[in-house]
Amino acid sequence: MKGKIVEMWAQMTSKLKDLLKTPEGDWFKGKLTRQYHFEALVRIDDALNWVPKDFAIKDRCRFMASCFGHFMSMHHELKFSGGVIHQLLFQELDHDGPTDEIRFLLGNNVVRFSKVEFSLIIGLRFGVVPDTSMYVAVENGIHQWFFPGHDEVLLDDLRVVLTHGEFQQVYDSVKLCLIYRLNWILMGVDERLKIPV
Repeated sequence: MKGKIVEMWAQMTSKLKDLLKTPEGDWFKGKLTRQYHFEALVRIDDALNWVPKDFAIKDRCRFMASCFGHFMSMHHELKFSGGVIHQLLFQELDHDGPTDEIRFLLGNNVVRFSKVEFSLIIGLRFGVVPDTSMYVAVENGIHQWFFPGHDEVLLDDLRVVLTHGEFQQVYDSVKLCLIYRLNWILMGVDERLKIPV
């Protein structure tokens, strides 16, 4: 009886492997295209501490109320492994379930992960992506104020402003910290790349 169960289990696992989006024969070694920079939250914390005293509390409260605020409470020494994610994505299955759901074959188990779980874990919401193809710098906005004459801004330019910025208006530090958090920490882009408008 035990042998029959093992055989049935092996057949079921074999059928599930047929549903892999990337067949095992097509697997390849991954190339790192995103960097891990979670320790850079310290730079955001410092920037929020350097704003003038008369609006420091407002700036910190505003950042903490943003979609990225809860990350400041997390341990800054978390480790990320791109290799583990790369291998996990090879286990992705084709399925007929909801379109906002991804399924993986982990061992002999099918694991489902939808945007609901993603939102619960990471705390970010979903919505319509705004069209930014027609970007116009706002007069006296942070682009003109901190990067005058720059059509494009590098991450290093932003880092310099966060480190040495003289924030004159309430929430300027918050806006820059949100841009930094999105591009450098969440998206993990190469620091030589320009910040998308």
